[in-house]
This record gives sequence, structure tokens and C-alpha cells, in this order.
Amino acid sequence: MSPLSQNSISNCPKRLSVPTHGVAAGLNPIAGLVFEIIITFGLVYTVYATAADPKKGSLGTIAPIAIGFVVGANILAAGPFSGGSMNPARSFGPAVVSGNFADNWIYWVGPLIGGGLAGLIYGDIFIGSYAPAPSTETYP
Repeated sequence: MSPLSQNSISNCPKRLSVPTHGVAAGLNPIAGLVFEIIITFGLVYTVYATAADPKKGSLGTIAPIAIGFVVGANILAAGPFSGGSMNPARSFGPAVVSGNFADNWIYWVGPLIGGGLAGLIYGDIFIGSYAPAPSTETYP
């Protein structure tokens, strides 16, 4: 090992100070879970409504703009209370690096329930009633 890399390693702190998601003081974990369910539901529902619904076709540039606005609004609304994660990987990575897994289950269970509910509701109610045009094997 070169002297430069040896010196760099010896100057590294033993434990990194990495911010992790956590519920706000005075808020119980169930309330944080409800926040994560609601904001993830809103995000996945928006993705289905703007980018995945075959009845609406291509919405062009409006889909990513709408999705981005929903992500921003969710972070502003839920950030002070639950961290506004909406993505288990977004919470798991900092927890691994910091070694702090306190209440990390909230950021797994909440998005899985919220995303699953949005997918089931939008898929069954809106996309489920969609009947694609029958394909024929004979062409004129």
C-alpha cells in the first residue's frame, strides 16, 4: 500500500455520521407508518395514472412532471414527520452505512403496503376494465 493511501485510511473516522430516516419526536411508529403508506400510495397512483395506464396512451412530458411534483409534495408534507422516504432502498442504504436500524421497518412496510394498495386499486378499477383490441391472425 502506498504511503498516501495508508495515511488516508488512518485519518478516516471509525463510525460515519450518516443521517437516517426516523419519525419525528412525539410521533409514534404507527403514525410514521401511516404517513409512509399514504405518500407511497399517492406516488404509485400517480405513476399508474400518468405513465402506465394503457387507456390514456402516451401523455408525453406531463407524466414525469406530474410524478416529480408528487414526489416533491410528498417530501414537503411528510418529511418533517416520517422523513418522506417512499422507497425502502432510500432508507436502507443510510441505515446500513450508519448501523442504525431503529424503526427501519416503517420504511419497508409502509411503501410496500401503500404501493401495493395503489397498484391493486388502480389496476382493478381503472386498468382492469380495459379490454385490449382483439388480435387477429389474418391480415387483409
